[in-house]
Amino acid sequence: MAVAAYLSMKARLATALVVVLAQCATTASAQAGTPHTRAEVKAETRSLVQARTLTPASESASPYQGRPPKSSKTIEDRNAETLAARRSGELRRAGDAADLTMERRGLSARPTRTRTERKSETRAAAKAHQLTPAGEGADAPRR
Repeated sequence: MAVAAYLSMKARLATALVVVLAQCATTASAQAGTPHTRAEVKAETRSLVQARTLTPASESASPYQGRPPKSSKTIEDRNAETLAARRSGELRRAGDAADLTMERRGLSARPTRTRTERKSETRAAAKAHQLTPAGEGADAPRR
C-alpha cells in the first residue's frame, strides 16, 4: 500500500513539473512578441498617445477620450446653485455618511422647538425629579 502511495506521489510530482514547464514556455513565447528596446517602447507609446487610444493609468478601463467638454456655466453660476441647494436642504452630505440622511438617523431636518423651550422643559423635568442621573440610564454600561 505504501509503494502505491509513493508511486502516485511520484506521478503527481511529474505532472506538476510538466505543468510548470508548460507555463514557463507559454510565458516565454508570449514575451517574445513584445518590443525589446526602450526606443521601440517609447515609439509605440507615442503613437498610441497621438491616436488617443492609450488607456490612462487609473482605475478607469475606458480609453483616453481627451479633455472633457467645457461647461457652459461660470463659477459664479455653480456657486449660486450650490448655495441655493444648501438653503433648500437638497444638497447631499459628503463623505462616508452621505447615505445617512437625517430621517434615517431619527432626527428631523429642522428643530421644531427653540433652545429656550427645550431648556425650560429640561428645568421643569429636573424640578419634578424626572431626569435620569448620568451613567444610570438603560443604555449605561453594566459593572
